[in-house]
Amino acid sequence: MGWLFQKVLYPSLTWRRDTAGDKTIYLTFDDGPIPEMTPDILEILKAFKAKATFFCVGDNIRKYPEIFMRTQEEGHSIGNHTYNHINGWKSKDANYLENIALCTSAIQENTIFNLPKRILFRPPYGRISYSQISKVKVQYEIIMWEVLSGDFSASIDPETCLLKTIQNTRPGAIVVFHDNLKAQKNLDFVLPRYLEHCSQQGYTFKSL
Repeated sequence: MGWLFQKVLYPSLTWRRDTAGDKTIYLTFDDGPIPEMTPDILEILKAFKAKATFFCVGDNIRKYPEIFMRTQEEGHSIGNHTYNHINGWKSKDANYLENIALCTSAIQENTIFNLPKRILFRPPYGRISYSQISKVKVQYEIIMWEVLSGDFSASIDPETCLLKTIQNTRPGAIVVFHDNLKAQKNLDFVLPRYLEHCSQQGYTFKSL
């Protein structure tokens, strides 16, 4: 099932933000934190005075708490991306909810701020069932996306990745990048050029 079809099936999930015409983009990064990428991403964001939301894997928080805390200290938002990056379509509801809860515990143990009542959550691969949605929404706001950069794909070259991401961006868009090693080649090229282009077009970058 493609994500555009999911958008039709799951209209209650958050796919974009209404900015009332303001030229705001919501950058998001999935799968970190990892030492090979997340610190470099933070430096690039700082250079453009951009804020973002990092949907973190709980086991990576456990491994790299200093990077996780630095992300918060620099003004970025944090979201839950399960503890082990599990696929909701391939998981029993009880196991899925338990894995989400483990990630929330890792966030709570390493946060430097008070967490909101409704924590942000993004399902890995964008795959979550109706029954899982009904249970997860009690505690979390489920964040999807409007622009999937495709930075993780080995079949897309950096120039194409940049062009398609720019073409699909509009005010209020939630844009997905990744701080995982599969995305590194594309993201190293795309992120600074994307931020530069959008900044020149008058966009600002805020966290969710």
